[in-house]
Amino acid sequence: MNMIFILIGCSVVLAMVFLAAFFWAVRSGQHDDTYTPSVRILFDDELLDPEPEKGDQDHF
Repeated sequence: MNMIFILIGCSVVLAMVFLAAFFWAVRSGQHDDTYTPSVRILFDDELLDPEPEKGDQDHF
């Protein structure tokens, strides 16, 4: 029976730690920009073309 009290106490402490981490994230501004992440996938990344090597040139 004592083990159940220890497990309940540990779970409450762990829940408080997660709650404190959530409040810290909200206060530090991690959830301020809700629009940009949803449209970031629509933007194309600029791809850099590597310079062609001597053997890669087309010969006609």
